[in-house]
Amino acid sequence: MFKRKDRKPPKATYREVWSKGGWASKLSFFLMGISSFKNGQWVRGIAYLGIQIAFFGWLISQGISALSMLSNLGAIKTKQVVFDKQEGVYITKLPDNSVTILLFGVLAVLLLVGIIFLYVTNLRATKKLYIDNRDGEHIETNMEQLKSLFDSRLHITLMTIPIIGILAFTVLPTLYMISMAFTNYDSKHPIGFSWTGFAAFKNVLSGDLAGTFFPVLGWTLIWAICATATTFFFGVLLAMLIESKGIKFKGVWRTIFVIVYAVPQFVSLLLMAQFLDLQGPLNNILLNWGLIAHPINFIGASANPLVARITVIVVNMWIGIPVSMLVSTAIIQNLPQDQIEAARIDGANAFQVFRSITFPQILFVMAPSLIQQFIGNINNFNVIYLLTGGYPMNNNYVGAGDTDLLVTWLYNLVFGQTQRYNASAVLGILIFILSAVFSLIAYRRTNAFKEG
Repeated sequence: MFKRKDRKPPKATYREVWSKGGWASKLSFFLMGISSFKNGQWVRGIAYLGIQIAFFGWLISQGISALSMLSNLGAIKTKQVVFDKQEGVYITKLPDNSVTILLFGVLAVLLLVGIIFLYVTNLRATKKLYIDNRDGEHIETNMEQLKSLFDSRLHITLMTIPIIGILAFTVLPTLYMISMAFTNYDSKHPIGFSWTGFAAFKNVLSGDLAGTFFPVLGWTLIWAICATATTFFFGVLLAMLIESKGIKFKGVWRTIFVIVYAVPQFVSLLLMAQFLDLQGPLNNILLNWGLIAHPINFIGASANPLVARITVIVVNMWIGIPVSMLVSTAIIQNLPQDQIEAARIDGANAFQVFRSITFPQILFVMAPSLIQQFIGNINNFNVIYLLTGGYPMNNNYVGAGDTDLLVTWLYNLVFGQTQRYNASAVLGILIFILSAVFSLIAYRRTNAFKEG
């Protein structure tokens, strides 16, 4: 039996560094990098001190103003005509641009959090230098630190630029969108808007948009389930059919279906929209063959909602089945043939082999991919927008049609006539919560996760 080792007490506390450390250690609590300068690590010292000086320069010149204006998003909300006593004339004051104020305010908060993080790392470095000096340990020289950035700390060097990119192009826009959900930013307040708390959430969940949100949410979930299940199931069947014994030219058949996937999706969808049009080739063929008496409105503005929804699911199958076929083919080709042969010797037919051996192993491998496909279908903007445009429109909905998903409705709220930016931000948050919660729950329940 192994004896549990007692935890070692901390080598030093910040209180000890402050009380027993030298002047450089004490000064590092106020000016970052001073302790590094004192111990010959001038590159790190310059970096810390330079960033601190730049931050306080920005804070004095712009930061304080940006943070203070973030509280009310600008004092002037509407255009005002006031009398200037000094000039003796009337002047027009334009409203403050709340969009810019909010953006720079969020950026200021991010920079403030960033400088706090750097300050903490500065304190840690100061404490480590104090401990090394106190215990007579080796202190890294300037050259040793520079070399470590391309050796033992190479991961930190390589991650610096990607992290900055993520902060600038992912975190900042996300926080900006989340902040917008707590304002009254819409077509009535296009420039000067204010904080309104959870009013936009209440409006979407129980206000005038609730009659649109819940039906569209229901259709979004139905669409995501049907689109994922159909492409997976028929993709597996197609792969098994091609891999069956007696099928010749298997590579040719795979290539034919891969071409469908290789063609850009927007091209396939636009051509399919023309093919299914009221005056399109499909209706003309059916009329010429005498199968229908009148053209069928598959995806038009006056189409039957059920017909339009079934149509987008079927068209999505045309686009998505080749992907599932390729993945399933790779799995089928690597299945343990001894198990299949043993099952056949025991008298199992083809369906029993598929149900008990082939399908469970395909599902085991593809479960994480299916979760990803499901989330992708929740946010599948292209199929709906390029094929139906959300039609047929529903008079009971606000800015949405019967085939609109949450993501296309969000687009309509931003670029449509209503321009309800705050409501679209709320939808973005709700879509994220829905996707994240489902992903976490579903992925943790997969056998691939449990056995990983």
